[in-house]
Amino acid sequence: MVEMNMIQALNSALEIQLKNDDSVVIFGEDVGFFGGVFRVTDTLQQKFGKHRVFDSPLAEGGIAATAFGMGLNGLRPVVEIQFADYIFPAYDQIVNEIAKIRYRSGGEFSTPITFRTPAGGGIKGGNHHSQSPEAQFTHTPGIKVVYCSNPNNAKGLLTAAIESNDPVIFFEPKRCYRGPFYGDPHNVPTWKGHPYSEVPEDYYKIELEKADIIQEGTECTVIAWGAMVHVAEAGIKESGISCELIDLQTLIPFDKDTIVNSVNKTGKCVIVHEAPKTSGFGAELSASIQERCFYSLESPIIRVAGWDTPFPHSTEWDYLPSPERIATAIKNTMEE
Repeated sequence: MVEMNMIQALNSALEIQLKNDDSVVIFGEDVGFFGGVFRVTDTLQQKFGKHRVFDSPLAEGGIAATAFGMGLNGLRPVVEIQFADYIFPAYDQIVNEIAKIRYRSGGEFSTPITFRTPAGGGIKGGNHHSQSPEAQFTHTPGIKVVYCSNPNNAKGLLTAAIESNDPVIFFEPKRCYRGPFYGDPHNVPTWKGHPYSEVPEDYYKIELEKADIIQEGTECTVIAWGAMVHVAEAGIKESGISCELIDLQTLIPFDKDTIVNSVNKTGKCVIVHEAPKTSGFGAELSASIQERCFYSLESPIIRVAGWDTPFPHSTEWDYLPSPERIATAIKNTMEE
């Protein structure tokens, strides 16, 4: 075990995959010589050559289409979309072609493509560098959607994503890349107040479709993913209430059993995400929990989310869920 931040953990996963599987290739904007805008692919081109790690034009639709052709012909591409906000020009290729080819071909073809992309706010990125579009992909059958939250699960989940024979959208919370959270007026700690955590140096993977229980509790279930796991942890502490905190990790397909068992135990639920509230993935979770836990619920399910506005720049800390908002929501479930 060695101490790594999230960038180092992701880089380690990519390096191991390049070593272990000659079909793995990495490409995207500035990922080669420059090592990526956040340096996640740093040194990989020098180690494995320009035929394995290379730069692409600034054309996300072309990047996705190229990955599609590669995946159909035996390669296992790992694509970096520089910011999640930039993924929309590639949306047509991803949802209409890549996600559907296994079904359209009757299982004859598959596209083992991983789209890595930094998502979320908290770094003063403004309107076009801070969005969280995960819900738009959870509505597309044929795609797996993964959202890491710390160095350990970043490495393990990315390894599993690359080895999956289905396309995976892999969201990385840029707010957590190096930690602690840049400029956060709430001083929310990252994984116990330190940007590094103990990560196995060698190969390992974390099974997709499994949630992680961060802490056990008896009075309320709190579900979050990405950076919001750490904010939710701070909110739980501020509330003073015994809460079970679940890091969803894989959004689609999500771990229904872990969630249902927890909500049936606590009788209450708060869902936290930083994407806008309306039609955010919390809405799907809320409906699924209500369908399965109706007779155990003692109060309405509460969602704490970003506001239904474009992501702001100067007021981003008012937009993002805070420990105070989460603590208030938890306390409100106790009063219903």
